[in-house]
Formats: sequence, C-alpha cells, structure tokens
Amino acid sequence: MIRLSALIAAAPLMLAACAPAAQSAPDLFDRLSAYCGQAFEGEVTSEDERDADFASERLVMHVRECGETELRVPFHVGEDRSRTWVITRLAEGGLRLKHDHRHEDGSEDVLTQYGGDTVGPAGVIRADFPADAESQALFEREGIPVSMANVWSITLSEDSFIYALDRPDRHFAVAFDLTEPVDIPPAPWGAE
Repeated sequence: MIRLSALIAAAPLMLAACAPAAQSAPDLFDRLSAYCGQAFEGEVTSEDERDADFASERLVMHVRECGETELRVPFHVGEDRSRTWVITRLAEGGLRLKHDHRHEDGSEDVLTQYGGDTVGPAGVIRADFPADAESQALFEREGIPVSMANVWSITLSEDSFIYALDRPDRHFAVAFDLTEPVDIPPAPWGAE
C-alpha cells in the first residue's frame, strides 16, 4: 500500500513529468538563421578616420549558408568579396566567430580563420568573441600584436545587425538594416 506521505512527496515530480516542455527562446544563432538567403545593406557607424575607405563603399552582408551548427555570412565591401563571417554553434551553448578571408582566386589570405569563442552561452541579443589563442598566435606571427586584444561582437535586434571590433584605442562598427532586404550579391571569393 502506498503511503499518503510518499504521494505528497512525489507530486511535484509527477506534475513536472506531465507538464509540456518549456519552449526556450531562440538564441542569437537561431534568430540570425531566420534571415537565411537574404542580404542587407549597411553603413559604418564608428567615427574613426581609419574607417573612411569602408565608409565610402557599399556594404552588404548576405546570410548565405545556414546549417544546424554553422552560418556563413559573406560581408562585401564594394566589389571586394574577400570576407565571410563563419558563426558556429558550440556544443556547450556558446558560439564561435571566425573570419574567412580569401583572395580573388579563392586561395586563403595569410590573415584568415581568426576569431574567438563566446565566454559561456551566447546571449539572445549580443555575443562577444575575444581573440582565441590561435588568433593571437597568428597576429603575433604576422607582426600585428595590437590585434591580440581584439574582441569582436555581433548584436542582433529586431531591425538591425551590428558587427563590431573593439580593442584599446580602436572601435569599428557597421550596422545593417534588416527591415529592407537588398538584391543577393555575387558569391564570395572561393565559393563560386
């Protein structure tokens, strides 16, 4: 015979087992995936004179390839199709951002595959990616140790996608308007 005290003690567990699974809110990766196949125009929002070349060009991001664990987002600067952001969902809940840089013939640039992982789970709105050890070694080897302190970020709101780079004495940011898709650009170099 089951005792009443045992039923009372087991009640919360039985109720939890019968309750529908809680729906988790979409994370930044899922939210960005919703734009798969679309392209958006942006503009430089930082005010550093070193960004004048970028600011004078047409800037387009294209959420081009979308898998369950990887997004490939080419970033076109005028006719330059050398840059692709590669965003990977990590098993432990975080994200990884890498920069895939190619030459027009599709070969990798010497400065490529740099980036970092979020520290802990990525947020719903923003993810920060401090330079990882591999990237720091690359920057040291290529004579740009100032980049070892890089922290890249992605901020995704209802109407904008902001990519930024920050380190001491340096801030670069470009914001893309997600409310008005633009024509799909050509494939990035190396992906034709």
